[in-house]
Amino acid sequence: MLEIKNLHAGIDGKEILHGLTLSVGTGEVHAIMGPNGSGKSTLANVLAGRPRYSVTAGSVTYEGKDLLSMPVEERAREGVFLAMQYPVEIPGVNNIYFLKAALNSVRKHRGEEELDALEFLQLARQKMKVVDLDEAFMNRAVNEGFSGGEKKRNEIFQMAVLDPKLAILDETDSGLDIDALRIVAGGVNALRSEKHSVLVITHYQRLLSYLIPDFVHVLANGRIVKSGGKELAEELEQKGYEWIEQEVAAGA
Repeated sequence: MLEIKNLHAGIDGKEILHGLTLSVGTGEVHAIMGPNGSGKSTLANVLAGRPRYSVTAGSVTYEGKDLLSMPVEERAREGVFLAMQYPVEIPGVNNIYFLKAALNSVRKHRGEEELDALEFLQLARQKMKVVDLDEAFMNRAVNEGFSGGEKKRNEIFQMAVLDPKLAILDETDSGLDIDALRIVAGGVNALRSEKHSVLVITHYQRLLSYLIPDFVHVLANGRIVKSGGKELAEELEQKGYEWIEQEVAAGA
């Protein structure tokens, strides 16, 4: 589904990714771990098409198409979803109308009929149960006045409704307590299927206790330096990132 080759990218003239290569197959869940400043969020933002980030070399292919040439709105319509580390507030924009417009835009792009208000409300109510989100949130402005945990759950709710082919979760577990973490992981697990792929970016192993990845990759100095199964995340939890950096330095 996703092929990243020799990706060099950064922000404000500073290169942060130095030749990153990664392949994500359809139906797979990949976890990206690494210390602060290693390039994890830069990778997420480049894939989502955030305008401040620039690519200087390399390629990203999504379902056989050049992802980097797509405008951000086309990436969304093609099924790429980013759950941001710091979800933004949109004052004055009703949560449910915002999401209905987004879903119908995706459906129209796929050649499917748009949902009317009643059909969408039924779908939304069904998906809200997945993340234990109160129906009162439907009539509030997007993320306005939400707690950190509510914002994260609202993003997973949006993901459940939009049903993206590729979900990118940028430190969605950041700041969550155990109960909220379990709910968020449950929402992601509900999306898992042979048709969906998930790229989870995280500092800690705790999310991966609930969301078992197929592959774990360690990102350091802008490159993938080590890959393995879920046991790699457990090893990182025990040893920290210093041993990886020492191992990389020894092999340099």
